[in-house]
Amino acid sequence: MDFLSSFFSGFLSQLQSPTLGFLIGGMVVAALNSQLQIPDAVYKFIVFMLLIKVGLSGGIAIRNANLGEMILPAIFAVVIGLIIVFIGRYTLAKLPNVKVVDAIATAGLFGAVSGSTLAAALTLLEEQGIEYEAWAAALYPFMDIPALVGAIVLASIYTKKQRAILADEYPQKQPVAAGDYSSGNADYPSTRQEYLNKQRSSSNKRVEIWPIVKESLQGSALSALLLGLALGLLTRPESVYETFFNPLFRGLLSILMLVMGMEATARLGELRKVAQWYAVYGLVAPLLHGLIAFGFGMIAHELTGFSLGGVVILAVIASSSSDISGPPTLRAGIPSANPSAYIGSSTAVGTPVAIAIGIPLYIGLAQAFMGG
Repeated sequence: MDFLSSFFSGFLSQLQSPTLGFLIGGMVVAALNSQLQIPDAVYKFIVFMLLIKVGLSGGIAIRNANLGEMILPAIFAVVIGLIIVFIGRYTLAKLPNVKVVDAIATAGLFGAVSGSTLAAALTLLEEQGIEYEAWAAALYPFMDIPALVGAIVLASIYTKKQRAILADEYPQKQPVAAGDYSSGNADYPSTRQEYLNKQRSSSNKRVEIWPIVKESLQGSALSALLLGLALGLLTRPESVYETFFNPLFRGLLSILMLVMGMEATARLGELRKVAQWYAVYGLVAPLLHGLIAFGFGMIAHELTGFSLGGVVILAVIASSSSDISGPPTLRAGIPSANPSAYIGSSTAVGTPVAIAIGIPLYIGLAQAFMGG
């Protein structure tokens, strides 16, 4: 009973934080059809500032840390990112009216990481006085990149299998590419042998991993975080960090939460265009992914002394879904997937759940374990 009491009291206190208040406020403002707008350039600048700050703090911490302490949490981050993709592939993809490529893309986006959700979690941890390794933020790319790569590889394998099936059914003249629902194709081969040769040539092409990794690394969010990490690790940025980046952090984060709340409400229209199962997935998946990561984090806690605050961070990045770098990467890597499915389920449902429910949930669990 003491554990449950501690958990629920901690959980309720998180819901009253200003960070979550701005998120909910943005959702309400958008639902009331307010004309309030935050320029896109301002939004991108705020995200850049927040991720640079997170990267700087992580780089400074890594410079002074024992790198051996990072190995197990980093391995777990990679494993969790891949697990999330496979969960979506074999759950969401099996539901009625859900196309497999759309499900895989959605799982990839939910396996990738949201820098803004991470920033919100760090703020709430500091407000609660929960200590964490500053390098824990550097676990971001260890989960983000494997999830995106894994999703694109799985989608490529699936589409190749579909091409083989379509080759056997050539007389029906079905579309060549999985996810392509056009009724005609000017390049459609004139003979079955020509068609099979074309499909065999396509199927023999290997999935190139490095371009996917490169595109992820070049994404704006991950680039900003890695730049901050490099500057914190290789230079001495403490003075500018303490006088400029750190004081602005919470104010900028509040504005970001307001924008994300407005965006979540706006995306509800996109979500209505696809099967209702995406809404269910967006509600359940962030919490499930976070709890899986929390379990892995507790293993690291017991084996290596990984802090409970670090466990919360691992759970948060697992529950988050990429809102900046992930969508363009998936658009390029899985072009046949429907963006309304994976972006709508992420932004309209997944992100608010991860921030408003997930972060308080994991912090409450950590506080309960501390009390125990």
